[in-house]
Amino acid sequence: MRVLAVDPALRNTGYAVLERLGRDIRAVTWGVISNPASRLQSQCLVSIREELHRVIRDFQPHVCAVEGIIFVQSYKTAIIMGAARGAALLAAAEHDLEIFEYAPRRVKQAVVGKGAAQKQQVAFMIRALLGLAETPSADAADALAIGLTHLQSDDPLKNTTGLMIRV
Repeated sequence: MRVLAVDPALRNTGYAVLERLGRDIRAVTWGVISNPASRLQSQCLVSIREELHRVIRDFQPHVCAVEGIIFVQSYKTAIIMGAARGAALLAAAEHDLEIFEYAPRRVKQAVVGKGAAQKQQVAFMIRALLGLAETPSADAADALAIGLTHLQSDDPLKNTTGLMIRV
């Protein structure tokens, strides 16, 4: 099974494709879709959608796992994050991928062992758990952690830690 994992954000969307073969899990690809501050928000959303289309086309995942909405103190930030998340969900839905949502605390708990882990701890553990030669950037590491959380679930369709989203 292959999973596309996405940590959506307007300026730096982390993505990863992980694969489970029997009991083994490996990272197929990962990266960050970076949008400069000078780029209009609408252009950023198109960039996120188009890049995720390319990743889906090139790596043929079976499902998509995405980080759930987190609490933010600014409604403006929440709206921008929601728009980036929408672009990612649209790309997955356009390829008929089932979409699963994981709370950030759940992902950190699954990878580090505590829900309040720092980004550096997540990146370090991802490198160790997946046997990567280098520590991935924070956004890519978050996406890898989301994918790993999904693949470690026995049956995400029945697992209450992973909420399936119907788009």
